[in-house]
Amino acid sequence: MQKRGQILHSILFVTLVVAIVALAIGELLVGTTHVPFSDVWAALTGGAVDEGVATIVQRMRLPKVVVAIAAGAALSASGLQMQTLFRNPLAGPYVLGINSGASLGVALFTMAMPMLGVGSASLLMSFGLTGMAWIGSAAILLLVMWLSRKIRNINTILIIGMMLGSAISAIVGILQYMGTDESLKAFVVWTMGSLSTVTIEQLYLLVPVVIAGLVLSVVAIKPLNMLLLGESYARTMGLQVMRSRIIIFLSTTLLAGTITAFCGPVGFIGLAMPHLARMTFRTADHRVLMPAAMLWGAVSMLLCSLLCDVVARSGVMLPVNTITSLLGVPIIIYVVIRNRNRQ
Repeated sequence: MQKRGQILHSILFVTLVVAIVALAIGELLVGTTHVPFSDVWAALTGGAVDEGVATIVQRMRLPKVVVAIAAGAALSASGLQMQTLFRNPLAGPYVLGINSGASLGVALFTMAMPMLGVGSASLLMSFGLTGMAWIGSAAILLLVMWLSRKIRNINTILIIGMMLGSAISAIVGILQYMGTDESLKAFVVWTMGSLSTVTIEQLYLLVPVVIAGLVLSVVAIKPLNMLLLGESYARTMGLQVMRSRIIIFLSTTLLAGTITAFCGPVGFIGLAMPHLARMTFRTADHRVLMPAAMLWGAVSMLLCSLLCDVVARSGVMLPVNTITSLLGVPIIIYVVIRNRNRQ
């Protein structure tokens, strides 16, 4: 029976990898400008190809593929960690207020600084949307990590994180009310999420940080398996719960905070993909669930990005958040109904 399960898992892993490769190729081929496969291959391998085509493939489509894979894996891994740590199926990567912290950073950049007379050439403004969003996320992480050293009950930390998020949302609402039309538009565009705004130069920061976060999530696999039965049980098994919390919180912020900073608050991927991994692989072992969630996340983000590109060929530009919501909401509704029927 165990061997049969391992074979099934291997087949599923191979299928997901093949799906990622197929969707990545589709993403390189599909766009507002038609580029044949031969030209895409030449642009990727350094062959003879028109300079304009090479620019489209190398500087526009390829970075978007990399960002989609990184974003999907990062959000799904952080969501799995939060759901296990809080033992709550509806916990996502933003339950600690990370998303709200990033939103506050962006709101300060786009709306508050102009009101205070800070010019666009100043040192602070030069950080841009990405820098301020990451700073906001990191600030919330430091606060939560400090609180976690004072508070042992993980559910209390969850409630505090939600309250912090609500308070920050109120501040952002005030800034929106007081902001100019131009600054408000810039903030709203950021909240819709986008994979195409990340440049090749920004990838040199995004990819290493995401890899660091994913490495920490792999390090946390054993503690996560022990935390499935509760913190009290984990302590009796010799787990250093506080140290494990810090690793998980740091991993979540590096993953969710960085993706939010670069791509905006992409919704439902981190919440839905861990459940899809559980349903397809039928296991609670994080040695299987963690890579499965990452792969499902990469598949889902590539699929959403590809659908946006297909729609864009008709002249309609859709924000990626609309597609991720349509994809994730049915999964969450199914999980809620299934859990209710089990009670």
